[in-house]
This record gives sequence, structure tokens and C-alpha cells, in this order.
Amino acid sequence: MTDAAYTAWRHDRQQGLASVLIAETRENVTTLNVRARAALILDGTLKPGPEITLSDGSMTGVGDTIITRHNDRRLRNRHGWVRNSQTWTISQVRGDGPVTIRPPGARFGNSIVLPAEYVAEHVDLGYADTAHRAQGITADTAHVLVEPTTTRENLYVAMTRGRESNLACVILDRPDGHATPHPGDNPDATARTVLYGVLQHSGAELSAHETITTEQDRWGSIAQLAAEYDTIAAPAQHDRWTTLITTSGLTTDQAQAVIDSDAFGALTAKLRRAEANHHNVDTLLPRLIKTRGFTDADDIASIIHHRLANATTRSADSGRTRYAPRLIAGLIPEAAGPMTSDMRHALDERRELIETCAGAVLDTARAAGEAWTRPLGDPPRDPRKAAAWRRYARTIAAYHDRYGITEDTPLGPVPDDAAQKIDRARAEAALRQLASQPEPHSRHRPPAPTRHGPTL
Repeated sequence: MTDAAYTAWRHDRQQGLASVLIAETRENVTTLNVRARAALILDGTLKPGPEITLSDGSMTGVGDTIITRHNDRRLRNRHGWVRNSQTWTISQVRGDGPVTIRPPGARFGNSIVLPAEYVAEHVDLGYADTAHRAQGITADTAHVLVEPTTTRENLYVAMTRGRESNLACVILDRPDGHATPHPGDNPDATARTVLYGVLQHSGAELSAHETITTEQDRWGSIAQLAAEYDTIAAPAQHDRWTTLITTSGLTTDQAQAVIDSDAFGALTAKLRRAEANHHNVDTLLPRLIKTRGFTDADDIASIIHHRLANATTRSADSGRTRYAPRLIAGLIPEAAGPMTSDMRHALDERRELIETCAGAVLDTARAAGEAWTRPLGDPPRDPRKAAAWRRYARTIAAYHDRYGITEDTPLGPVPDDAAQKIDRARAEAALRQLASQPEPHSRHRPPAPTRHGPTL
């Protein structure tokens, strides 16, 4: 299966697609990276030239695809700074160890020079990666090596790296002499039975442990944590949303068409956001479906999504009682409702990590005196007002970091992406709240100076 995954990856590369191999262990990743690089040298894609040894013993040179493994805001171009899990292309290797890198596909400009120390400690070849470390990677296609030890969370992440396709290659064979039990020892084992076992294997505790202890700079990757939360939330709520769809007034064929639609994922994400804004989706969705029929509709799921978006433009709060939306770090809708305990546990862990990361981004940026934090002001002295200030400031920090804002303003330019526009509106509201708070040292007007001398 390793050969099959590699062959498929190489075929995609030859077709001009950006493709990534994803394996379970770092040892397998190193082996695949070395093999991939050797093939690119043999077919002439990579030209002979100066090379540098990386921390895992592999070599790299001009033209190689690499991945940076450490956030460093000091290493930047006009579009951003070097982040963990970013993919780059080497454009120059210098004799004393530094390398010049560019974003994939860029031929000129946007270069960054990585110092020799950074290259030696924080750079890997980028043709293959583990699922845990591939959360920030997006490619045209992904080829995933699935083993019995693969966790459900890692499978979800790995199988969402490709924009066009994601292929799972299930390993049933293992070299002779292996000491531990393996499904390949069972002649009745199939890819289906291995995948079933993987889906029953939750690695939430291990994932959280690795996130905290092994990936110490993960605090700078809110986008990755948010993507992981969304990835886990989709299957965690899948049964609930399919049940709601099938009991909301659609015919059996219509309901199945919605569930099978490419727009089903966007629809369920919209349902989650609506519920986070206190809309009762169990009653709202049937009402929207009954509004008008779906005669000659090409995509019922897209139509329902459109109706839901129009109906939930504002929060469901009414009257004098207003409830804060259930948003993680002020941006990410919580996944609520019935789900398995291990799914809930995995989501709760990621919620805590996102909140912690947002606070760390805020504190680090303020301590460094970064320009974008100046409009936030300083926290008030009153403990309650200080807690509110931090909540709003953390939302702005989460937005600034999630979308890689490089300008010296808190929110940067107005985005074109619809999802980012929603998050920006949340961050703008938080910024307005901060602007309305009095300065910490200006609550009391100082007494007018005493005037001496004659008066008129």
C-alpha cells in the first residue's frame, strides 16, 4: 500500500497537481520524503547543486518543497511571516547554511532567508507528513496511509487536506518479523474492518498531549486548531443533522438528495452557527422548508442553505434579555447537541486549546509592543471591566492570528471570503466595545487648577 500511495502521488505530481503523502509515523514520513526527492532528481525535476542536511538526516537543495516547523515573526516578507506547517520552495542555498525560500508557485519576489540555525532545527522535506503535523497543509490531492494505529481524529484531518480528492490506502501487510499483533496476521482482515477499527479508536488524549508538550509553538496556529475543531464537529453532529433533515418535511428522495449534496457540509456548518446564535434549529428548519416547494430545484441543499442564511442574519435574542453567542474565542461556533462522549471530549479539549492560544497571542503581541495592539488600549483597573476587556481583546487577537493579518491594524483589509467576513464582523464588534470603554486613567476628571491673582 505504501507503493500504491507513492505511485498515485507521483502520478498527480506529473499531472501538475500539488499533492501530499500522509503517513502515521515520522519514520515513514522520512522514508517517503527521501524516496520522493530521489525520484524527482532522477526524472530531472530537481537539478544537482549544493545541499544541506536536515535534522532527520535527509538532504535538501534548490527546487525542493519544504515545511517550516516553527513560528518566527522575525522572518517575514510583505505578505506575512514564517509559520509552523507552512509549505515553501527553496530558491537558493548559500554556502554557510542559510536558504532562500518562496511560497509555492511564486517565481519572483516574496522571498525570505532562513538562517542556518533555523534550517537545521525547524525544516523538513515537504513531500510527505504525519496527519498530526499536516493540519495546516492544503493541497490539490492527498494520499493517506492508514494503519490500525491511526486515530479517528488524525484520519479526519488527513482526509481533508486535499481540495480535489483524498485517497486512503489501508495497510494490511507488514514486513516479516514484526513483533506486535497486526490485522494482516488475520487472513479475514479487510480495508473495511481496519477502517472500522480506526473510527472506533479515539486518540483525543494523545493528541492533546502532543499538542501541549511536543508542539509548544502551536499557540500561534489558531487557524489549525479551528480547522481541527470544525473537522471533528462535522462527524460528531452528522447523525443529528441527518435526522433533522429527514424529519423536517422533505420527501425521502429530497432528504437523501440533501444529504448526498456537495452543499451538505456548508448547510450543517450554517446550522451549527445558527444554533450558536440561539436559534432553535429544530423548529426553524422545518418552517423554512415549508415556506415554498422545491419543484425543479437543482440543489435543494443549497436552497435551504440560502434560506437559513437569510433567516439567521441576526441573533435570535428578543426582548430585553440578550444572551452572548456560544462562540469559542468570540469567533468559532460551538458544536452542541447529542454526540458520543469521546467526540465531546475531543471537542472540549480543542475548545480549551483555542481559548488558551488566543490569550497567548494577545499577551505575546502586547508584550512585544506590536502596532496592531495599540488600538486595543489597556485593561481597566476594575476587575469586572478588565475581564470584559480581555474577552473582547482576545476575540480580536484570535481573528488577527487566524487569518494571518500582517498589517499594523487589528483587523487588516476587508476580506472577500464570506466566512471570514462573518468573523470580521465579530471582531469589529469587539473592537467597538473596547473603543467605548474609558481609558484606565481617565475615569475621574482632575480638579481644575487653582487660579491665583486678580479676577475679572
